[in-house]
Amino acid sequence: MKTFAVEEVAQHNKPGDLWIIVDANVYDVSKFAQLHPGGVGVLTTKSVAGQDATQAFYGLHRAEVLQRPQYARLKIGQVQGQEPIIQASPSDNSQVPYAEPTWLSAGYYSPYYTESHRRFQKEVRKFFMEVVYPDAVKCEENGKRISQEVVDKLCENNILAMRLGKGKHLEGRTLMGGIIQPEEFDHFHELIINFELGRLGTRGYVDGLLAGNVIGLPPVLNFGSPEIKNKVVPEVLSGKKFICLAISEAFAGSDVSGLQTTAERDGDFWVINGTKKWITNGMFADYFTVACRTDGAYTVVLVPRSDEVETKAIKTAYSATAGTAYVTFDNARVPVQNTLGKVGNGMQVILSNFNHERWMIICTALSAQRRIVEECLKWSNQRVAFGKPLNAQAVIRSKLASMIARVEAGQNWLETITHQMNNMSYNEQSDKIAGTIALLKQFVTKTGRETAEDATQIFGGRGITATGMGKLVENFHRTSPYDAILGGAEDVMGDLGVRQAIRKMPKNARL
Repeated sequence: MKTFAVEEVAQHNKPGDLWIIVDANVYDVSKFAQLHPGGVGVLTTKSVAGQDATQAFYGLHRAEVLQRPQYARLKIGQVQGQEPIIQASPSDNSQVPYAEPTWLSAGYYSPYYTESHRRFQKEVRKFFMEVVYPDAVKCEENGKRISQEVVDKLCENNILAMRLGKGKHLEGRTLMGGIIQPEEFDHFHELIINFELGRLGTRGYVDGLLAGNVIGLPPVLNFGSPEIKNKVVPEVLSGKKFICLAISEAFAGSDVSGLQTTAERDGDFWVINGTKKWITNGMFADYFTVACRTDGAYTVVLVPRSDEVETKAIKTAYSATAGTAYVTFDNARVPVQNTLGKVGNGMQVILSNFNHERWMIICTALSAQRRIVEECLKWSNQRVAFGKPLNAQAVIRSKLASMIARVEAGQNWLETITHQMNNMSYNEQSDKIAGTIALLKQFVTKTGRETAEDATQIFGGRGITATGMGKLVENFHRTSPYDAILGGAEDVMGDLGVRQAIRKMPKNARL
């Protein structure tokens, strides 16, 4: 690469002949100056034109801006005797304190993670940043569903299968190119996938990356007939078909027992009528795992998309890439063999996957919150106000302290629960930690919104701007309430956790 002396760069300081230095790299912005979004005047000031504009640049722009092709080609060389210091590869683990869980930080230890987890995390981070992130940014903006190309690559690495957790469905599969074996895959490997997804900073896409599969396919795996499983599971895990969970209704909300969608028997068919609302991935799903009322009880039926199944997009605060739908069943005829579990035993099917769904939400929500902590630590360090970095102010340090405490408390609680999941049967989990998972979900989502408020104050106007320096903060502030609702509202979660504790109170306990 060509090198330039600082004095040589300084000579190019006029309109039409304009160079700048950013992080030891030299950029020729002579032609670009007229296209600069902030106006040509910003680049021709004495402190920028021909000068080291690193501080000025990072006071206004994210590092990723320089990696975009239209800006990367402006680079003509490097300053003689200097080396760039800004972290260039987003695939690398961050060195910012508290930006990563402690087990990923140099010099720290953990009783939970092994070398297998470290290898796995490195590959998953690289895959998500190189393959998934560009699609996430694009879909978050245009509202279109995840691209089929990314789906195919996810399936090639069996990431969709791994998002369902450990189990027989992984047998015989090659995971992430063979970096780990199916028999060693555990819930900490799964946690890593969810963490890498959550840190993308694109909340709508987090659900758009086939969250419907994660909650809609387990009832088929666990309660479907061999014929149904042999047909549907390969279709979904290969990315050829999509599935969603259709339980929520406008009439019922959190009251699952108040569902009004009906399934009436007509010979060898169910005839299904009713509506479902807020159905994630419903807009592009090929299958709907539907909770129905049958003769006073509840039954779950796998309903294929047909002319009798209509989906309409619901406009929400987050991106349409999630495919959130209002679903109408108008005399939809479905073979009785599509029943999942026993007729009238639908409540068991419905409840069977709630713990895993809530745990998944906790993982992605906590990861997103940790990413905001990193954003705030970076910004408060590089943003200069009144002649000093923001973090020179005690009020900013106080906010950062609260944010760090929240995310670290959530992380340690989550890892304890995940360790229990690795060592308990599903029935044991339902008996012993369902309430704990519910309480942790309440904790993480509440603290997430507190962090969102603090982060917005730290970023100021940039924190409510959908592009630029504060774009991740804006997205998190706008979308963190989703985690407080999906999978069970906070008040319901808190009550569930306490009720489970009350049921386990020993009869001889007295003050």
